[in-house]
Amino acid sequence: MNEPARKLVWTYAEYLDQERASPTKHQFLNGKIFAMAGGTPEHAYLCASVGAELGAQLRGRPCAVYSSDLRVRVQATGLSTYADVSVVCGRLERDLEDKDAALNPIVLVEVLSDSTEAYDRGEKFAHYRRIPSLREYVLVSQHEQRIEVFHRNEDDSWTLREARAGEGAHLEAIGCVLSVDEVYRDPLTQVATEAEG
Repeated sequence: MNEPARKLVWTYAEYLDQERASPTKHQFLNGKIFAMAGGTPEHAYLCASVGAELGAQLRGRPCAVYSSDLRVRVQATGLSTYADVSVVCGRLERDLEDKDAALNPIVLVEVLSDSTEAYDRGEKFAHYRRIPSLREYVLVSQHEQRIEVFHRNEDDSWTLREARAGEGAHLEAIGCVLSVDEVYRDPLTQVATEAEG
């Protein structure tokens, strides 16, 4: 996380007021507000690619795919943050204090960056695990073709499965498969390669 805003302790209502007026996104935890860093073009592309793949597979089913504009609230810990991609199935449950925050994602996706990877794997995942509805947590690498899926088991333990080039990352909770090759397929690189040839 980046440095908190200057005030020492904020209320959640103050955080929401600031968030509505701010052009950048912030996380909230324990009375502190943290600015979220902007991403690279590669990060933005991978987020959109995963969202598009899931959206296509979930079409016609009672599930919705959300971009990083959806705020996610972890009621058990008080964290309010933004995942890169969120999937909610059934009815969207909204936080009573924050009508724009979802409480019940079934899948959360984070595209890893150098500045956030340790947080996404550690503290942020620890918060996410406290969301009762969450069944899968997906990490997408920017440095290699690799998708990791953490799946919640019946006993509340988590199992990791990795998928690499030529493989599919299975999201059992929503009956989807993320093809690693499709997620990482870059049409701009293909166009540049064809132009050179």
